[in-house]
Amino acid sequence: MSENLFKKIANQTMPRRTFLKWTGAATAPTMLGGVYATKKLSENVSAAESVEEEVVIPTCGTLNCGGRCLVKAHVKDGTIVRISTDNASEDSLSCPQIRACLRGRSYRQFVYHPDRLKYPMKRVGKRGEGEFERITWDEAIETIYKETERITKKYGRSALYSNYGSGNWGGIASGRMMFNKLMGMTGGYLGYFNTYSTAQTSNATPYTFGTGNTGSSLDSLVNSQLIILWGFNPAETIFGSPTNFYLQKAKEAGAKIYVVDPRQSDSAVALADEWFPIRPTTDNALMDAMTYVILTENLHNKEFLDKFCVGHDESHMPEGVPQGESLQSYVLGEKDGIPKTPEWAEKICGLPANKIRQLAREYATAKPAALIQGWGPQRHMNGEQIVRGSTVLASLTGNIGVNGGWASGAGYFGRTSVAAVPNIPNPLGLSIPCFLWTDAVTRGTEMSAEDGVKGLKEGATLPNNIKLIYNMASNVLINQHGDINKTKKILEDENLVEFIVVSDIFMTPSAKFADILLPSNTFFERYDVAVPWTYGDYAILSQKVIDNLYESKSDYEWLTMLAKKMGVEKEFTEGKTEEDWAKWVVEETRKQDPSFPTWEQMKKQGIHKWKFDKPTIGFEAQINDPANNPFLTPSGKIEIFSKQLWDMEKHEDIPAIPKHIAVNEGPESSLREKYPLQLIGWHYKRRCHSTMDNNPWMEEAGKQIMWMNPIDANKRNIKNGDLAKVFNDRGIVKIPVVVTNRIIPGVIAIPQGAWHTSDKDGVDIRGAINTLTTQEPSPLAKGNPQHTNLAEVEKA
Repeated sequence: MSENLFKKIANQTMPRRTFLKWTGAATAPTMLGGVYATKKLSENVSAAESVEEEVVIPTCGTLNCGGRCLVKAHVKDGTIVRISTDNASEDSLSCPQIRACLRGRSYRQFVYHPDRLKYPMKRVGKRGEGEFERITWDEAIETIYKETERITKKYGRSALYSNYGSGNWGGIASGRMMFNKLMGMTGGYLGYFNTYSTAQTSNATPYTFGTGNTGSSLDSLVNSQLIILWGFNPAETIFGSPTNFYLQKAKEAGAKIYVVDPRQSDSAVALADEWFPIRPTTDNALMDAMTYVILTENLHNKEFLDKFCVGHDESHMPEGVPQGESLQSYVLGEKDGIPKTPEWAEKICGLPANKIRQLAREYATAKPAALIQGWGPQRHMNGEQIVRGSTVLASLTGNIGVNGGWASGAGYFGRTSVAAVPNIPNPLGLSIPCFLWTDAVTRGTEMSAEDGVKGLKEGATLPNNIKLIYNMASNVLINQHGDINKTKKILEDENLVEFIVVSDIFMTPSAKFADILLPSNTFFERYDVAVPWTYGDYAILSQKVIDNLYESKSDYEWLTMLAKKMGVEKEFTEGKTEEDWAKWVVEETRKQDPSFPTWEQMKKQGIHKWKFDKPTIGFEAQINDPANNPFLTPSGKIEIFSKQLWDMEKHEDIPAIPKHIAVNEGPESSLREKYPLQLIGWHYKRRCHSTMDNNPWMEEAGKQIMWMNPIDANKRNIKNGDLAKVFNDRGIVKIPVVVTNRIIPGVIAIPQGAWHTSDKDGVDIRGAINTLTTQEPSPLAKGNPQHTNLAEVEKA
């Protein structure tokens, strides 16, 4: 299809029949270009022709985007002709508008993209080559059924795995939930835990507080005097739709906003009074030095520490721990002879000592202050230390449990909820850290509790390697996993994974590795219920706006076909369609909360916003009434020193107090002699992870480029706009360079999510950062450390 024709389709109003005609519905199909006009599709076209008036249907994208914004689809003649968003008359602290960002505004380019997968296919070339031929849905389901049965009989249920993925993060019909239900009721599967986004923070934070739910509601920020966004970039991630709104309101109320980040992010440009740049992986050195300043200048809240904390000094330590292991002893250098002064930290993190003192003093004396750590800093090899380091600073200054303070990272899962669709427990009870799925393919029978496997008997290992993968709405199979070239080699070997099912909307890098490839519909073509990632007191009904295009089906639809083949359709669906389940969620939520709208009201308004008279403050009950509300730790207090971590006896990699730990691919590594630049990624405004990388509007909004400091560029004779070769032992990427002072010397940054595209020499020419990242996990959480990389750059 020509570019001009695509623009005509995407940007103009047209009847649905015209759209189908232009995209080839009436002609014989080709591999990916044509559209087959099935009887059902023809009937849908005829039905749509009777619609003449433009109707506006509120809905919501269920991609893994932090916003979950209100999207209004303007539909005429069965076609979405334009997109609008929340324009409610009220836009206040208690009820902000939930407006769509650039990505939300471009959804028409997503649903009507000419490269959508249009019918089921089976692989005909080598795995990974992307060569397929068309088959029917019946043949696809029959093949999936037979392969699932064959592999189950040969290896057992622990060989079946549904890969981590977030392309559909709805509350009802996401493939990961439906796979779990179907396989749970037919014998079990190998499950997973953690996420690629938050493994380190979700595992490390409970060692301090007893829970990972630590944040406050965003309306509390208007009471802060100082807000530190530590590696937190809500301007691009849209981390809960109203986050930027509340930060702006906090500034209007007089708060200062500081940003700690190796990059001067869009959030730093738009919101910050000052940018404090540091080297990646060195956050704890800065935190240690801030702690030194706060303690030695007597700026700490001693009363708070003595009453609520364990491990801050030698008089508040757990029993059975040798002398000299407290936070104070470490920071003052009483054991190792190295005081963690700002001058010590400057050599490691790169921030001048005077700026470290400024940051420490201002944070300690602003009452209250909120240090909010994003999820980027914890996606490092020492990310667990970075997470716990921020909890120490909040404890030192008494900024926990107070309005305008903040206990820990960017996570709040507090005061609103909707009913959850019931699922089936996994009868096998086995699960792995999701980042280690490639390990479970290559050495699963060697993996034990030491590798983070849950559900094994003491001393046991997994009974099987992974042999069958269901990969639904996920680009983690290739694009979002570490070390893409290594992953490709693993998946190309059909003696390892014997069968792969992929359902997706486009021919992504992961889809090319399918044995059976299924065309998924979009959120415009199905019902669901969505809530925001973490922040935002609202729920949105994701309504079906148009009929399924081509032969696409939701994961719920085709898994229902598979359930019928397995003889459990009735048990699987419980007699409900996706729309029925959406109604069920609304009705069950109303039983819990009668203020929640009825089904008809939700269909009309699309969104329900809860209102609250005052902010919800993390750990307010524990601080105001500790006798009746202890922290959920073994001591019942904030554990700056964790006896649980101490007893693991891995003090170098997993210390009991958070501290700076140098990593193999950090600024203190000897590997820098070969690869002198630290490479990090960032979440880009043009994509939601890898979704939207093929969206032409988003290509205009932000090209795939690498940031590089002028000092590093000049050393390599690289100028702004040049094509660069970025490489390490794991791969090579070619990408245009933006030479900018918005990133510190010694660091380069590539936005994550670009679709890996290899040339004939195996060089990635799109700029996929995971061509260069590792599969080695972080030590405690076994999590994704994909911002910890060393590389070199040359002019291409």
